[in-house]
Amino acid sequence: MDHALERHAAVDTPHVRRVETLQPLVWLSRGYADLAQSGRSSLAYGLYITAFGVMLLALSWGATYLVPAFIGGFLLVAPFVAIGLYAISAQIERHERVDLARAMFAWRANAGSIALFGLMLTLSLLLWERVAAILFALSYGDTVPDLSAVVQDVVFSGEYWPLLLAFFGVGAAFAVMVFTLSVVSAPLLLDRPVDAVTAAITSMRCCLANPGAMALWAALIAGLVLIGFATLMLGMIVIFPWIAHASWHAYRDLLD
Repeated sequence: MDHALERHAAVDTPHVRRVETLQPLVWLSRGYADLAQSGRSSLAYGLYITAFGVMLLALSWGATYLVPAFIGGFLLVAPFVAIGLYAISAQIERHERVDLARAMFAWRANAGSIALFGLMLTLSLLLWERVAAILFALSYGDTVPDLSAVVQDVVFSGEYWPLLLAFFGVGAAFAVMVFTLSVVSAPLLLDRPVDAVTAAITSMRCCLANPGAMALWAALIAGLVLIGFATLMLGMIVIFPWIAHASWHAYRDLLD
Protein backbone atom coordinates (compact mmCIF):
# COMPACT_ATOMS: atom_id res chain seq x y z
CA MET A 1 0.00 0.00 0.00
CA ASP A 2 2.78 2.41 0.95
CA HIS A 3 4.66 1.58 -2.24
CA ALA A 4 1.53 2.27 -4.30
CA LEU A 5 1.13 5.67 -2.66
CA GLU A 6 4.78 6.47 -3.33
CA ARG A 7 4.38 5.57 -7.01
CA HIS A 8 1.22 7.69 -7.23
CA ALA A 9 2.99 10.67 -5.64
CA ALA A 10 5.90 10.27 -8.04
CA VAL A 11 3.52 10.42 -11.00
CA ASP A 12 1.57 13.36 -9.61
CA THR A 13 4.57 15.53 -8.76
CA PRO A 14 7.24 15.25 -11.47
CA HIS A 15 10.73 16.38 -10.54
CA VAL A 16 11.73 19.64 -12.23
CA ARG A 17 15.23 19.93 -13.67
CA ARG A 18 17.30 23.09 -14.01
CA VAL A 19 18.53 23.80 -17.53
CA GLU A 20 20.98 26.24 -19.10
CA THR A 21 19.65 29.65 -20.10
CA LEU A 22 20.35 28.98 -23.79
CA GLN A 23 18.77 25.50 -23.75
CA PRO A 24 15.70 26.76 -25.72
CA LEU A 25 17.98 27.03 -28.75
CA VAL A 26 18.67 23.31 -28.39
CA TRP A 27 14.92 22.66 -28.21
CA LEU A 28 14.42 24.53 -31.46
CA SER A 29 17.19 22.49 -33.08
CA ARG A 30 15.67 19.21 -31.91
CA GLY A 31 12.22 20.39 -32.90
CA TYR A 32 13.43 21.15 -36.40
CA ALA A 33 14.96 17.67 -36.60
CA ASP A 34 11.57 16.17 -35.68
CA LEU A 35 9.89 18.39 -38.27
CA ALA A 36 12.31 17.20 -40.94
CA GLN A 37 11.90 13.55 -39.96
CA SER A 38 8.09 13.62 -39.78
CA GLY A 39 7.91 15.50 -43.08
CA ARG A 40 4.45 15.64 -44.59
CA SER A 41 2.67 14.64 -41.39
CA SER A 42 3.79 17.71 -39.46
CA LEU A 43 3.38 20.02 -42.45
CA ALA A 44 -0.15 18.70 -43.02
CA TYR A 45 -0.92 19.47 -39.39
CA GLY A 46 0.56 22.94 -39.82
CA LEU A 47 -1.45 23.47 -43.00
CA TYR A 48 -4.67 22.56 -41.22
CA ILE A 49 -3.94 24.96 -38.35
CA THR A 50 -2.98 27.68 -40.82
CA ALA A 51 -6.16 27.25 -42.86
CA PHE A 52 -8.25 27.45 -39.71
CA GLY A 53 -6.31 30.52 -38.57
CA VAL A 54 -6.75 32.26 -41.92
CA MET A 55 -10.48 31.64 -41.74
CA LEU A 56 -10.72 33.12 -38.24
CA LEU A 57 -8.53 36.07 -39.20
CA ALA A 58 -10.75 36.78 -42.21
CA LEU A 59 -13.87 36.63 -40.05
CA SER A 60 -12.34 39.00 -37.52
CA TRP A 61 -11.12 41.52 -40.09
CA GLY A 62 -14.38 43.48 -40.11
CA ALA A 63 -14.32 43.93 -36.33
CA THR A 64 -10.98 45.63 -35.85
CA TYR A 65 -10.55 44.88 -32.15
CA LEU A 66 -10.80 41.17 -32.94
CA VAL A 67 -7.58 41.18 -34.97
CA PRO A 68 -5.20 41.77 -32.03
CA ALA A 69 -7.52 39.66 -29.88
CA PHE A 70 -7.18 36.82 -32.37
CA ILE A 71 -3.39 37.13 -32.50
CA GLY A 72 -3.15 37.04 -28.72
CA GLY A 73 -5.75 34.30 -28.51
CA PHE A 74 -3.77 32.13 -30.90
CA LEU A 75 -0.87 32.16 -28.45
CA LEU A 76 -3.20 31.30 -25.58
CA VAL A 77 -4.75 28.15 -27.07
CA ALA A 78 -1.77 26.92 -29.14
CA PRO A 79 -0.48 24.49 -26.45
CA PHE A 80 -3.76 22.57 -26.57
CA VAL A 81 -4.09 22.62 -30.36
CA ALA A 82 -0.57 21.20 -30.77
CA ILE A 83 -1.20 17.95 -28.87
CA GLY A 84 -1.08 15.84 -32.04
CA LEU A 85 2.37 17.22 -32.84
CA TYR A 86 3.64 16.35 -29.37
CA ALA A 87 2.44 12.81 -30.06
CA ILE A 88 4.43 12.74 -33.31
CA SER A 89 7.58 13.77 -31.43
CA ALA A 90 6.88 11.01 -28.92
CA GLN A 91 6.61 8.50 -31.78
CA ILE A 92 9.96 9.66 -33.16
CA GLU A 93 11.53 9.45 -29.70
CA ARG A 94 10.34 5.83 -29.39
CA HIS A 95 11.70 5.08 -32.89
CA GLU A 96 8.20 4.32 -34.14
CA ARG A 97 6.81 5.00 -37.59
CA VAL A 98 5.20 8.45 -37.70
CA ASP A 99 1.44 7.93 -37.77
CA LEU A 100 -0.53 11.17 -38.06
CA ALA A 101 -3.91 9.47 -37.67
CA ARG A 102 -2.85 7.84 -34.40
CA ALA A 103 -1.25 11.07 -33.19
CA MET A 104 -4.47 13.00 -33.77
CA PHE A 105 -6.24 10.75 -31.26
CA ALA A 106 -3.42 10.44 -28.72
CA TRP A 107 -5.38 12.71 -26.36
CA ARG A 108 -7.74 9.81 -25.58
CA ALA A 109 -5.13 8.32 -23.23
CA ASN A 110 -5.86 11.12 -20.74
CA ALA A 111 -9.03 12.56 -22.25
CA GLY A 112 -10.64 14.05 -19.15
CA SER A 113 -7.61 15.99 -17.97
CA ILE A 114 -6.71 17.16 -21.48
CA ALA A 115 -10.29 18.32 -22.03
CA LEU A 116 -10.19 20.27 -18.76
CA PHE A 117 -6.88 21.84 -19.78
CA GLY A 118 -8.41 22.82 -23.13
CA LEU A 119 -11.38 24.34 -21.34
CA MET A 120 -9.06 26.41 -19.15
CA LEU A 121 -7.29 27.79 -22.22
CA THR A 122 -10.58 28.45 -23.99
CA LEU A 123 -11.88 30.42 -21.02
CA SER A 124 -8.69 32.49 -21.01
CA LEU A 125 -9.21 33.17 -24.72
CA LEU A 126 -12.81 34.30 -24.19
CA LEU A 127 -11.77 36.52 -21.30
CA TRP A 128 -9.01 38.10 -23.40
CA GLU A 129 -11.47 38.76 -26.24
CA ARG A 130 -13.83 40.58 -23.85
CA VAL A 131 -10.99 42.62 -22.37
CA ALA A 132 -9.83 43.59 -25.87
CA ALA A 133 -13.38 44.68 -26.75
CA ILE A 134 -13.62 46.81 -23.61
CA LEU A 135 -10.26 48.48 -24.25
CA PHE A 136 -11.28 49.23 -27.81
CA ALA A 137 -14.67 50.61 -26.75
CA LEU A 138 -13.03 52.95 -24.23
CA SER A 139 -11.14 54.57 -27.11
CA TYR A 140 -13.64 54.43 -29.97
CA GLY A 141 -17.02 54.11 -28.28
CA ASP A 142 -19.67 52.63 -30.58
CA THR A 143 -17.65 53.38 -33.73
CA VAL A 144 -16.01 50.44 -35.48
CA PRO A 145 -13.36 51.84 -37.85
CA ASP A 146 -11.56 49.64 -40.32
CA LEU A 147 -8.10 48.31 -39.57
CA SER A 148 -6.27 50.88 -41.70
CA ALA A 149 -7.93 53.71 -39.76
CA VAL A 150 -6.87 52.18 -36.46
CA VAL A 151 -3.27 51.81 -37.69
CA GLN A 152 -3.34 55.46 -38.77
CA ASP A 153 -4.70 56.56 -35.39
CA VAL A 154 -2.39 54.47 -33.25
CA VAL A 155 0.88 54.54 -35.17
CA PHE A 156 0.90 57.87 -36.97
CA SER A 157 -1.37 60.31 -35.15
CA GLY A 158 -0.09 59.53 -31.67
CA GLU A 159 -3.54 60.14 -30.22
CA TYR A 160 -4.21 56.54 -29.28
CA TRP A 161 -0.92 55.49 -27.73
CA PRO A 162 -2.73 54.71 -24.46
CA LEU A 163 -4.83 52.17 -26.38
CA LEU A 164 -1.72 50.56 -27.83
CA LEU A 165 0.02 50.46 -24.47
CA ALA A 166 -3.07 49.01 -22.80
CA PHE A 167 -3.34 46.28 -25.44
CA PHE A 168 0.31 45.37 -25.06
CA GLY A 169 0.24 45.56 -21.28
CA VAL A 170 -2.90 43.52 -20.71
CA GLY A 171 -2.07 41.13 -23.55
CA ALA A 172 1.40 40.54 -22.13
CA ALA A 173 -0.09 39.83 -18.70
CA PHE A 174 -2.44 37.22 -20.19
CA ALA A 175 0.39 35.69 -22.22
CA VAL A 176 2.75 35.44 -19.23
CA MET A 177 0.03 33.87 -17.09
CA VAL A 178 -0.92 31.27 -19.69
CA PHE A 179 2.70 30.54 -20.61
CA THR A 180 3.61 30.02 -16.96
CA LEU A 181 0.75 27.58 -16.44
CA SER A 182 1.02 25.72 -19.74
CA VAL A 183 4.66 25.60 -20.87
CA VAL A 184 4.88 21.84 -20.23
CA SER A 185 1.25 21.10 -19.34
CA ALA A 186 0.01 19.65 -22.63
CA PRO A 187 3.00 17.35 -23.26
CA LEU A 188 2.86 16.24 -19.61
CA LEU A 189 -0.85 15.45 -19.83
CA LEU A 190 -0.25 13.51 -23.03
CA ASP A 191 2.68 11.55 -21.64
CA ARG A 192 1.65 10.81 -18.04
CA PRO A 193 -1.59 10.15 -16.12
CA VAL A 194 -1.69 13.48 -14.27
CA ASP A 195 -4.58 15.90 -13.84
CA ALA A 196 -4.81 19.38 -15.35
CA VAL A 197 -4.17 21.20 -12.06
CA THR A 198 -1.02 19.18 -11.36
CA ALA A 199 0.17 19.87 -14.90
CA ALA A 200 -0.39 23.61 -14.49
CA ILE A 201 1.42 23.67 -11.14
CA THR A 202 4.30 21.69 -12.63
CA SER A 203 4.59 24.21 -15.46
CA MET A 204 4.74 27.02 -12.94
CA ARG A 205 7.48 25.18 -11.03
CA CYS A 206 9.47 24.84 -14.27
CA CYS A 207 9.27 28.60 -14.81
CA LEU A 208 10.27 29.38 -11.23
CA ALA A 209 13.23 26.99 -11.39
CA ASN A 210 14.44 28.25 -14.79
CA PRO A 211 13.51 31.94 -15.14
CA GLY A 212 16.22 32.77 -17.68
CA ALA A 213 15.57 29.83 -19.97
CA MET A 214 11.81 30.28 -19.75
CA ALA A 215 12.04 33.98 -20.55
CA LEU A 216 14.14 33.19 -23.62
CA TRP A 217 11.78 30.40 -24.64
CA ALA A 218 8.75 32.70 -24.35
CA ALA A 219 10.53 35.39 -26.40
CA LEU A 220 11.48 32.89 -29.11
CA ILE A 221 7.92 31.59 -29.34
CA ALA A 222 6.47 35.10 -29.51
CA GLY A 223 8.99 36.15 -32.15
CA LEU A 224 8.35 33.13 -34.36
CA VAL A 225 4.57 33.51 -34.06
CA LEU A 226 4.82 37.18 -35.03
CA ILE A 227 6.81 36.16 -38.11
CA GLY A 228 4.04 33.70 -38.92
CA PHE A 229 1.38 36.38 -38.67
CA ALA A 230 3.52 38.83 -40.67
CA THR A 231 3.33 36.36 -43.56
CA LEU A 232 -0.50 36.36 -43.30
CA MET A 233 -0.34 32.98 -41.54
CA LEU A 234 1.47 31.20 -44.40
CA GLY A 235 4.65 30.92 -42.36
CA MET A 236 2.70 29.11 -39.66
CA ILE A 237 2.60 26.01 -41.88
CA VAL A 238 6.21 25.43 -40.80
CA ILE A 239 6.47 27.57 -37.66
CA PHE A 240 3.57 26.03 -35.74
CA PRO A 241 4.77 22.40 -35.96
CA TRP A 242 8.36 23.51 -35.40
CA ILE A 243 7.45 25.21 -32.11
CA ALA A 244 5.26 22.27 -31.09
CA HIS A 245 8.01 19.70 -31.67
CA ALA A 246 10.47 21.93 -29.82
CA SER A 247 7.99 22.18 -26.94
CA TRP A 248 8.02 18.41 -26.60
CA HIS A 249 11.79 18.52 -26.16
CA ALA A 250 11.42 21.35 -23.65
CA TYR A 251 9.12 19.10 -21.64
CA ARG A 252 11.55 16.18 -21.83
CA ASP A 253 14.46 18.34 -20.68
CA LEU A 254 12.59 20.08 -17.87
CA LEU A 255 11.02 17.05 -16.18
CA ASP A 256 12.38 13.69 -15.04
